Amino acid sequence: MKIPVIEGMIDRRILANFRVDPEAMARVLPAPFRPQLIHGYAIGGVCLIRLTNVRPRCAPFSWGIRSENAAHRFAVEWEADGQTHQGVYVNRRDTDSCLNALAGGRIFPGTHHHARFTVEETDDCFSVEMQARDGQARMQVTGSVADDLPASSIFASVQEASDFFEQGALGYSASNRAGHFDGLELSCRDWKAEPLQVDSITSSFFDDPTRFPPGTVEFDCALLMRGIPHEWHSRQDLCCPETLPA
Repeated sequence: MKIPVIEGMIDRRILANFRVDPEAMARVLPAPFRPQLIHGYAIGGVCLIRLTNVRPRCAPFSWGIRSENAAHRFAVEWEADGQTHQGVYVNRRDTDSCLNALAGGRIFPGTHHHARFTVEETDDCFSVEMQARDGQARMQVTGSVADDLPASSIFASVQEASDFFEQGALGYSASNRAGHFDGLELSCRDWKAEPLQVDSITSSFFDDPTRFPPGTVEFDCALLMRGIPHEWHSRQDLCCPETLPA
Protein backbone atom coordinates (compact mmCIF):
# COMPACT_ATOMS: atom_id res chain seq x y z
CA MET A 1 0.00 0.00 0.00
CA LYS A 2 1.74 3.17 -1.23
CA ILE A 3 0.91 6.56 0.27
CA PRO A 4 2.60 9.96 0.03
CA VAL A 5 4.91 10.92 2.88
CA ILE A 6 2.80 12.01 5.85
CA GLU A 7 4.20 14.56 8.29
CA GLY A 8 3.06 15.97 11.61
CA MET A 9 3.88 16.31 15.29
CA ILE A 10 4.04 13.65 18.00
CA ASP A 11 2.40 15.78 20.66
CA ARG A 12 2.59 13.00 23.27
CA ARG A 13 3.61 9.36 23.01
CA ILE A 14 3.67 6.84 25.85
CA LEU A 15 5.45 3.56 25.22
CA ALA A 16 4.59 1.22 28.10
CA ASN A 17 6.55 -2.01 27.79
CA PHE A 18 6.31 -5.58 29.06
CA ARG A 19 9.04 -8.20 29.23
CA VAL A 20 7.62 -11.47 27.97
CA ASP A 21 8.66 -15.11 27.98
CA PRO A 22 9.88 -15.74 24.39
CA GLU A 23 7.88 -18.95 23.97
CA ALA A 24 4.68 -17.25 25.14
CA MET A 25 5.30 -14.38 22.74
CA ALA A 26 6.02 -16.72 19.85
CA ARG A 27 2.62 -18.37 20.31
CA VAL A 28 0.73 -15.11 19.69
CA LEU A 29 2.77 -13.89 16.72
CA PRO A 30 1.71 -14.69 13.15
CA ALA A 31 4.25 -15.96 10.64
CA PRO A 32 6.72 -14.72 9.45
CA PHE A 33 7.43 -12.87 12.72
CA ARG A 34 9.39 -14.16 15.71
CA PRO A 35 10.27 -12.36 18.97
CA GLN A 36 13.26 -10.05 18.98
CA LEU A 37 15.12 -10.79 22.20
CA ILE A 38 17.04 -8.49 24.50
CA HIS A 39 18.77 -9.89 27.59
CA GLY A 40 16.83 -13.12 27.04
CA TYR A 41 13.34 -11.56 26.99
CA ALA A 42 10.81 -10.68 24.31
CA ILE A 43 9.34 -7.17 24.43
CA GLY A 44 5.72 -6.19 23.87
CA GLY A 45 3.79 -3.13 24.85
CA VAL A 46 1.12 -0.53 24.40
CA CYS A 47 1.57 2.76 22.59
CA LEU A 48 -0.70 5.71 23.39
CA ILE A 49 0.05 8.53 20.99
CA ARG A 50 -1.50 11.91 20.23
CA LEU A 51 -0.67 13.20 16.76
CA THR A 52 -1.27 16.78 15.68
CA ASN A 53 -1.10 18.67 12.38
CA VAL A 54 -0.87 15.42 10.40
CA ARG A 55 -1.06 15.96 6.63
CA PRO A 56 0.63 14.89 3.38
CA ARG A 57 4.04 16.54 3.09
CA CYS A 58 3.14 17.74 -0.40
CA ALA A 59 -0.12 19.36 0.76
CA PRO A 60 -0.54 23.02 -0.28
CA PHE A 61 -2.13 23.86 3.10
CA SER A 62 -0.57 24.20 6.57
CA TRP A 63 -3.34 22.67 8.71
CA GLY A 64 -3.65 18.97 9.55
CA ILE A 65 -5.50 16.31 11.55
CA ARG A 66 -5.34 15.80 15.32
CA SER A 67 -6.05 12.36 16.78
CA GLU A 68 -5.56 10.11 19.80
CA ASN A 69 -4.33 6.65 18.84
CA ALA A 70 -3.42 3.37 20.52
CA ALA A 71 -1.61 0.22 19.47
CA HIS A 72 -0.59 -3.13 20.87
CA ARG A 73 2.92 -3.72 19.51
CA PHE A 74 5.72 -6.30 19.66
CA ALA A 75 9.45 -6.16 18.91
CA VAL A 76 10.01 -8.77 16.18
CA GLU A 77 12.38 -10.20 13.62
CA TRP A 78 11.64 -11.80 10.26
CA GLU A 79 13.41 -13.09 7.17
CA ALA A 80 13.03 -11.41 3.78
CA ASP A 81 15.25 -11.38 0.70
CA GLY A 82 17.77 -13.60 2.46
CA GLN A 83 18.27 -11.16 5.34
CA THR A 84 17.10 -10.83 8.94
CA HIS A 85 15.08 -7.67 9.57
CA GLN A 86 13.99 -6.08 12.85
CA GLY A 87 11.04 -3.87 13.65
CA VAL A 88 7.61 -4.06 15.26
CA TYR A 89 4.44 -5.99 14.60
CA VAL A 90 1.19 -4.20 15.49
CA ASN A 91 -1.70 -6.60 15.93
CA ARG A 92 -4.31 -3.88 16.55
CA ARG A 93 -4.65 -0.12 16.11
CA ASP A 94 -7.39 2.06 17.65
CA THR A 95 -8.16 5.73 17.07
CA ASP A 96 -10.65 8.42 18.03
CA SER A 97 -10.54 9.79 14.48
CA CYS A 98 -13.41 8.72 12.24
CA LEU A 99 -11.22 9.58 9.25
CA ASN A 100 -8.39 7.34 10.45
CA ALA A 101 -10.82 4.50 11.14
CA LEU A 102 -12.33 4.87 7.68
CA ALA A 103 -9.02 5.22 5.82
CA GLY A 104 -7.01 2.64 7.78
CA GLY A 105 -6.46 -0.49 5.73
CA ARG A 106 -8.03 1.19 2.68
CA ILE A 107 -5.97 4.25 1.74
CA PHE A 108 -3.66 4.28 4.78
CA PRO A 109 -1.66 1.27 6.02
CA GLY A 110 -3.07 -0.75 8.92
CA THR A 111 -6.66 -1.40 9.90
CA HIS A 112 -7.80 1.16 12.50
CA HIS A 113 -10.70 0.58 14.91
CA HIS A 114 -12.80 3.42 16.29
CA ALA A 115 -12.34 3.99 20.03
CA ARG A 116 -13.12 6.39 22.87
CA PHE A 117 -10.21 8.03 24.71
CA THR A 118 -10.24 9.65 28.14
CA VAL A 119 -7.18 11.83 28.75
CA GLU A 120 -6.08 13.81 31.79
CA GLU A 121 -2.61 15.31 31.83
CA THR A 122 -0.38 18.08 33.14
CA ASP A 123 3.24 18.86 32.34
CA ASP A 124 4.42 15.98 34.53
CA CYS A 125 1.44 13.63 35.06
CA PHE A 126 -0.48 11.58 32.50
CA SER A 127 -3.57 9.41 32.48
CA VAL A 128 -4.73 7.95 29.16
CA GLU A 129 -7.49 5.38 28.77
CA MET A 130 -8.74 3.76 25.57
CA GLN A 131 -11.95 1.76 25.13
CA ALA A 132 -12.59 0.27 21.69
CA ARG A 133 -16.14 0.80 20.52
CA ASP A 134 -16.35 -2.80 19.32
CA GLY A 135 -15.50 -3.98 22.86
CA GLN A 136 -12.49 -5.97 21.67
CA ALA A 137 -9.68 -3.91 23.22
CA ARG A 138 -8.94 -1.59 26.10
CA MET A 139 -5.83 -0.12 27.66
CA GLN A 140 -4.99 2.42 30.34
CA VAL A 141 -1.77 3.99 31.61
CA THR A 142 -1.30 6.44 34.48
CA GLY A 143 2.08 7.80 35.44
CA SER A 144 4.42 10.74 35.92
CA VAL A 145 7.76 11.91 34.58
CA ALA A 146 10.70 10.25 36.34
CA ASP A 147 14.47 10.52 36.42
CA ASP A 148 15.24 6.88 35.68
CA LEU A 149 13.79 3.50 34.76
CA PRO A 150 12.51 1.10 37.43
CA ALA A 151 15.29 -0.87 39.10
CA SER A 152 13.59 -4.06 37.89
CA SER A 153 13.80 -3.09 34.19
CA ILE A 154 15.87 -5.31 31.92
CA PHE A 155 17.30 -2.19 30.30
CA ALA A 156 20.52 -1.00 31.92
CA SER A 157 19.80 2.66 31.24
CA VAL A 158 17.33 5.08 29.71
CA GLN A 159 19.67 5.38 26.73
CA GLU A 160 19.66 1.63 26.11
CA ALA A 161 15.86 1.54 26.24
CA SER A 162 15.57 4.60 24.01
CA ASP A 163 17.99 3.15 21.45
CA PHE A 164 16.13 -0.16 21.39
CA PHE A 165 12.80 1.43 20.55
CA GLU A 166 14.28 3.94 18.11
CA GLN A 167 15.62 1.00 16.08
CA GLY A 168 12.09 -0.40 15.83
CA ALA A 169 10.90 2.30 13.44
CA LEU A 170 9.73 -0.12 10.73
CA GLY A 171 6.35 -1.56 11.57
CA TYR A 172 3.94 -4.06 10.05
CA SER A 173 0.25 -4.02 10.88
CA ALA A 174 -2.43 -6.65 10.66
CA SER A 175 -4.75 -6.07 7.70
CA ASN A 176 -8.11 -7.37 6.57
CA ARG A 177 -6.35 -9.96 4.40
CA ALA A 178 -4.98 -13.09 6.05
CA GLY A 179 -1.21 -13.33 5.72
CA HIS A 180 -0.88 -9.74 4.47
CA PHE A 181 0.79 -7.05 6.57
CA ASP A 182 0.86 -3.33 5.77
CA GLY A 183 4.29 -1.69 6.04
CA LEU A 184 4.92 1.75 7.53
CA GLU A 185 8.09 3.40 8.86
CA LEU A 186 8.24 6.19 11.43
CA SER A 187 10.96 8.80 10.95
CA CYS A 188 11.55 11.23 13.84
CA ARG A 189 13.66 14.29 13.15
CA ASP A 190 14.76 14.51 16.77
CA TRP A 191 14.23 11.26 18.68
CA LYS A 192 14.02 12.08 22.37
CA ALA A 193 12.55 9.90 25.12
CA GLU A 194 12.35 10.29 28.90
CA PRO A 195 11.37 7.76 31.57
CA LEU A 196 7.81 7.63 32.85
CA GLN A 197 7.03 6.15 36.25
CA VAL A 198 3.88 4.08 35.80
CA ASP A 199 1.42 3.99 38.70
CA SER A 200 -1.16 1.78 36.98
CA ILE A 201 -1.44 -0.03 33.67
CA THR A 202 -4.02 -2.34 32.12
CA SER A 203 -4.19 -4.00 28.73
CA SER A 204 -6.87 -6.38 27.51
CA PHE A 205 -4.20 -8.15 25.48
CA PHE A 206 -1.34 -8.53 27.96
CA ASP A 207 -3.71 -9.13 30.91
CA ASP A 208 -5.35 -12.08 29.15
CA PRO A 209 -4.17 -15.33 30.85
CA THR A 210 -5.24 -17.41 27.85
CA ARG A 211 -2.57 -15.60 25.82
CA PHE A 212 -0.01 -15.09 28.58
CA PRO A 213 -0.27 -17.56 31.48
CA PRO A 214 0.78 -16.28 34.92
CA GLY A 215 4.52 -15.72 35.14
CA THR A 216 5.06 -15.21 31.40
CA VAL A 217 4.58 -11.42 31.25
CA GLU A 218 5.57 -8.55 33.57
CA PHE A 219 5.56 -4.79 33.25
CA ASP A 220 9.09 -3.52 32.57
CA CYS A 221 9.24 0.24 31.95
CA ALA A 222 7.69 3.17 30.12
CA LEU A 223 9.06 5.99 27.98
CA LEU A 224 7.53 9.36 27.18
CA MET A 225 8.04 11.39 24.01
CA ARG A 226 6.78 14.94 23.54
CA GLY A 227 6.90 17.56 20.80
CA ILE A 228 8.64 15.42 18.17
CA PRO A 229 8.32 16.36 14.44
CA HIS A 230 7.87 13.16 12.48
CA GLU A 231 7.08 11.60 9.13
CA TRP A 232 5.38 8.36 8.09
CA HIS A 233 6.81 6.54 5.04
CA SER A 234 5.07 3.63 3.36
CA ARG A 235 7.17 0.51 2.95
CA GLN A 236 6.77 -2.67 0.95
CA ASP A 237 4.06 -4.89 2.40
CA LEU A 238 4.78 -8.38 3.69
CA CYS A 239 2.82 -11.37 2.47
CA CYS A 240 2.96 -14.78 4.09
CA PRO A 241 0.75 -17.67 2.88
CA GLU A 242 0.77 -19.43 6.25
CA THR A 243 -0.12 -17.59 9.42
CA LEU A 244 -0.58 -18.60 13.03
CA PRO A 245 -3.64 -17.45 15.01
CA ALA A 246 -3.00 -14.21 16.95
